Amino acid sequence: MAVSELQQTGKAATMARELYGLFKVRIGLAIALTAVAGAAVAGPLPPPWQVLVLALSVLAASSSAGAFNHYAERDLDARMHRTRTRPFASGRYAASLWWPVGIAVLLAVAVGGAALALNALAAFYVFLGAFVYGVVYTVWLKRRTVLNIVIGGLAGSFSVLAGAAVTGGAHEPAALMLALVMFLWTPPHFWSLATALKEDYAQAGVPMLPVVAGSPTTAWISLAHVLALVLLSLLPLGFGMGWVYGAAAVGGGLIFLRTSIAFVRAPTKARAMQNFHGSLIQLSLLLLGAICDRLVG
Repeated sequence: MAVSELQQTGKAATMARELYGLFKVRIGLAIALTAVAGAAVAGPLPPPWQVLVLALSVLAASSSAGAFNHYAERDLDARMHRTRTRPFASGRYAASLWWPVGIAVLLAVAVGGAALALNALAAFYVFLGAFVYGVVYTVWLKRRTVLNIVIGGLAGSFSVLAGAAVTGGAHEPAALMLALVMFLWTPPHFWSLATALKEDYAQAGVPMLPVVAGSPTTAWISLAHVLALVLLSLLPLGFGMGWVYGAAAVGGGLIFLRTSIAFVRAPTKARAMQNFHGSLIQLSLLLLGAICDRLVG
């Protein structure tokens, strides 16, 4: 392969990595999984093509919100060590008005596709999830209040309801419980990361809970959230979920509780990151358990 071809390949790979991060695709995939789990707990899984449309719609909507978050927060990102190399913050990408236009088009495609292929209620929840993260959290709350990520946690809840709406079960008890679990899960998940990066957020002037209240208080409040969400995650067992879901809920819940208690005992950066990873394990087990329970049930 010629040197010029190698250079072009390298540039393409670099751009792909940057766009993957810019649109927060990894988070979008997790949100899409959350939506599929919402469909699973609300009743029998819909046909595979509807599951695929649901996942792609939520992924596209989440990616649009993630890209807008990068665009709107480029000034904050430039002041934080962890984020200062992001494309907009570093100046590698010009923050022109074409970006929000393109992001809006992507969101419109996601919502429109959900409305056409699924139903209007599912599309509405897909939109709300992106709107809460992109506008309510990023623009209205993050720089203003310590409750930023608490209210912002509704974004994940709406993805659950989007999935449940596909089956017509958006108001089924198990779906509402899983939506509430997501609402309770997001703050301790993010507060753990914010504790590890407390100096970064303080320097940027963002009123995250660890900056405002300190690490020990954050650890205790996080533990309270975790206790509530673990107990709540078990309630769908009384509304049709089976042993696969139960095993995943118990196993993941015990892991998250263990890391949360360790965080309370020693509210250090290392313990905070352990709790952050514990939250990811718990949520992954819970969502996969919900989906697998329907597949084997």
